[in-house]
Amino acid sequence: MARREIASLRSEKTIVLALLIQLFVATFSSFLVVGLVSLYDPGSVDGYQLDMAVTGNASDEVLQAVRGQSGIDPTRYASVADARADFQDRRVDAVMVATQGANGTVFVTTSVPKENLRTTIIVVQVRDTLESMEENLRREYAGSLEHRVLEVPQKRGSSPYFGFTYTVLVPLLMFLPVFISGSIAVDSLTEEMQRGTLELLRVAPVSLADIVDAKLLATAILAPIQAAVWLLLLWVNGTKIANWPMLVAVVAGLSFTVVTAGLTIALLASDRRQAQFLYSTGVLGAITVTGLLPEHPANTIARLAIGSPGTYTWVFAAGYVALGVVTYLGMRVGMRFVNAESV
Repeated sequence: MARREIASLRSEKTIVLALLIQLFVATFSSFLVVGLVSLYDPGSVDGYQLDMAVTGNASDEVLQAVRGQSGIDPTRYASVADARADFQDRRVDAVMVATQGANGTVFVTTSVPKENLRTTIIVVQVRDTLESMEENLRREYAGSLEHRVLEVPQKRGSSPYFGFTYTVLVPLLMFLPVFISGSIAVDSLTEEMQRGTLELLRVAPVSLADIVDAKLLATAILAPIQAAVWLLLLWVNGTKIANWPMLVAVVAGLSFTVVTAGLTIALLASDRRQAQFLYSTGVLGAITVTGLLPEHPANTIARLAIGSPGTYTWVFAAGYVALGVVTYLGMRVGMRFVNAESV
């Protein structure tokens, strides 16, 4: 029966399409990451030149900060009106009006284009300029303060591609198969009920528990198999994955948990739409609850993949595996008390 369930998945176009999309993402991850990182961290985009108009009586402070920024070409304007006129005519990408008050405080008003593809990148570059300017002013006025100003540690940024791959891409490829498997299980059982084929299956020398068990095994094992394939493809693309056996085990534990919950919902609500709504609502609720944990499941996956697991990481990873075993055994026991005639 489990082989029959796996064979029937090939006729589900939606599921096959979802698998192909995941396969595409994992196979061409090294190419996709370059484009997706520009959305994840716009400041990492190289090669974009920002033409910035600088004006005001404190424009020297802005120009000093801009000298340390790459990708910015500043132009000093004598008046605010001229700077904003060129901005309206799109001769410059942004306008920074810096004015210094009587007490030495510098106020900066920035104008950027309305929302479009380049606005986010411009905002990030302007933000970096203002942060550099703030740091320069603090050092300049440090001698006139009554209290000694502590030196700010230098930033030690990591590659945005590294962060995106391990904190977004890997958890995405690990969790998507789990949720898809649960949805497949709900559809599989509710369709059997609605079409009346479940009655035909019960004519065979198998019990309702055996039927549900076959559906659970057929759909739950898909997620860890997919996860193993995705990790292999990431490794082929040059992404090193640490603790991959534990990652596959965590996915297996979560898959058995989610699929068991999906089949339970299908037994209680035989209507397909109602069951899918309850399943989706339950998944969203579970995701919300996991945010209260000391370590989010996505962080557990990321830390295992990077190779820097902490105490909580191993505890939660083992807990997810144990949860899958407990829920599977719990369903096996619970099916003994289900009246097959009422399903």
